[in-house]
Amino acid sequence: MAVVPTDRLDKIEFYEAHVAPWTTNATAIGLTAAQMTAFSPLVTAARAAYNAAEAARQASKAATQNFYDKVRAMHAGPGAGADLIQLIKATAQTKNDPNVYVLAQIPAPAAPSTQPPPGTPFDFTVGLLQNGAVELKWKCNNPTGTQGTIYEVRRRIGTGPWTFAGATGTRSFTDETLPAGSSPATYQVTAVRSTSRGNPSQFTVSFGSGGPGAIGMTITSVTEDGPVKLAA
Repeated sequence: MAVVPTDRLDKIEFYEAHVAPWTTNATAIGLTAAQMTAFSPLVTAARAAYNAAEAARQASKAATQNFYDKVRAMHAGPGAGADLIQLIKATAQTKNDPNVYVLAQIPAPAAPSTQPPPGTPFDFTVGLLQNGAVELKWKCNNPTGTQGTIYEVRRRIGTGPWTFAGATGTRSFTDETLPAGSSPATYQVTAVRSTSRGNPSQFTVSFGSGGPGAIGMTITSVTEDGPVKLAA
């Protein structure tokens, strides 16, 4: 069995615990006072280096989280980039003016597809991440051979207005902007391929213990409201 632990921090703690008795009993255990005088600062320096490394790790973690938060606020926050792009697209469609896309320097929708529209999302599941975000997953049967389907996600809190929550190219979406205490939250997911849109589908999530963002939050129910038929 090894005398000194293999973990670096355990090594520091081992030598910190032995400096005093080794110094006190140096001669009796085969050491010299000079050796302990030289060794003790090495232990102190190792502890200081560990503390500095740990502080740097915590600072890096905080800085990274701040970076993620700022990018999320820039893109997905209320009135942020994603909402502005939706307004630009709505303006172009309302005016029937493709020059709006040119002025905004974003790509115009592709020409209408001759393929069938995307499918309707179904079989929703909801999970909670450690940071309080809500992870949504679903299934969707799209026409064979089609590509480039994205899923637009809209959200309504209680009986409030619908807001654009984001879009994803997979059958899952993480809602990181749901305000604390929001319950119930209704989500509407629409499969979109170019200018072709499938029927939206809705489901409602009820939260317990204070709602998203609260410690110990839970999902109390998920109710699939089913497809929302588009007007002819």
